[in-house]
Amino acid sequence: MFLYLIQHAEAMREEDDPSRSLTEKGIADIKKVAECAAKLDLKADLICHSGKMRAMQTAQILTDYLKFGKPLTYTDGLAPMDDVQIWINRLARMDEDVMLVGHLPHLGSLSAALLCGDKDKNLIDFKMGCVVCLKRFEDGKWAVEWMITPEMIK
Repeated sequence: MFLYLIQHAEAMREEDDPSRSLTEKGIADIKKVAECAAKLDLKADLICHSGKMRAMQTAQILTDYLKFGKPLTYTDGLAPMDDVQIWINRLARMDEDVMLVGHLPHLGSLSAALLCGDKDKNLIDFKMGCVVCLKRFEDGKWAVEWMITPEMIK
């Protein structure tokens, strides 16, 4: 099973746009990352976002470039301060590949809990618009498979 954790791309400040839509830079960054990820032939059976505009727009751009053909799904448990145990429990019952588009600190805490059992560790340096691929092995343990950030792409 592969789990793709995506931090939303750069968003406008709340003072400028209360819904916090993506900035032009954020759109350009996630398009670069999506183009690179498309070359990896990613597949996801479930694509979930937090419901916040910036996460939904990031998810939409990714799925457009990756040609998943799956509907985007708003789901609870992906907001910045949500309890990571929600997704730890869900993932334990899943075998399909999943893409989660969300926010910090949630994604950092979720990845740390999966990788080492301690949600308070800072194991992955998430960047806006990045994709982190985690792989779950048959024994239930997780490892980082790869990571793409906008800064890596020329």
